[in-house]
Amino acid sequence: MTEYLFGIKELDDLIGGVKEGTNLMLIGPPMSGKDDLVNTIIYNGLKEGDSSIIVSTRETGERVLDWFSNNGLDTDTANLGVVDCVTKTLGIPALDKDHIKRAASPVDLTGIGVRIGQYFEEFLVQKEAPGLRFCINSLSTILMYSNLQTLFRFLHVFTGRVKASNSFGIFIVEDEMHDPQTVATLKQLFDGMIEIKETDSGYSIRILGITPKPTPWYEFEVDGSNVSIGKPE
Repeated sequence: MTEYLFGIKELDDLIGGVKEGTNLMLIGPPMSGKDDLVNTIIYNGLKEGDSSIIVSTRETGERVLDWFSNNGLDTDTANLGVVDCVTKTLGIPALDKDHIKRAASPVDLTGIGVRIGQYFEEFLVQKEAPGLRFCINSLSTILMYSNLQTLFRFLHVFTGRVKASNSFGIFIVEDEMHDPQTVATLKQLFDGMIEIKETDSGYSIRILGITPKPTPWYEFEVDGSNVSIGKPE
C-alpha cells in the first residue's frame, strides 16, 4: 500500500490519498461531527481489509463497536481493536473481550500504551493486515488529566510507531478547549490537519499539509457513515 483513502470521494479526489506513515490532527468544535467523520474513515478502511485501533477516552468499548455494527460492519470478523479508557473509570467490573482491551483511565498512559502495542503486534505481525489506521479520540480528554509534556512524550512514541509501520494516524483535538500554545505544541507531531469550523449554515471542513496548499473550506454533513461534502466556500 502506498496511500490511504478516506473513502469519501470528494476528499479523496481533492488530496489524492494520504501517504503511508502520515499522522493527522483532526481539530474542531464540540458536536461538529468529528467522531462520526473519523469512524467513517476507519469504517471505509476496514471494509477494504485494513486493520484499525481506536483509543476511546469518551465512550465505552461497547459503544464504539455498536457504532460500527449499526452502520453495517461485521465487528466479529473485522480487524478492529478498541482500547477502552472509560469503563473502568465508571467503576464497572468488565473484562477484556476479543475486540476490546481496557485501560484503567485516560490518565493511565502506560497501560494505554501497552494495549496499543498489543494491537500493533496482533494486526501487523500476526495477521499481516495490509494497512493499519490508528486513532486516539481524544487528546483533549487525556489533557484534562495529564500535563502537556507527558502527553507530548506519549504521542511522540506512537506517531513514530505510525510512521515506522507505514500506518495512518488520526488524533482528535477539541477546538476552543486549549490555549493556542498547547495546540501549537501538539501540531509539531503531525504531518497535517483536518480542520472543522462552525458556519452560519452548519460546519465546514478543510485539509492542510497533505497538498502544497490548504484545500478550500467545504460545507459538510455527517449522518452515520454517510459524509456529504458540499460546495467550496
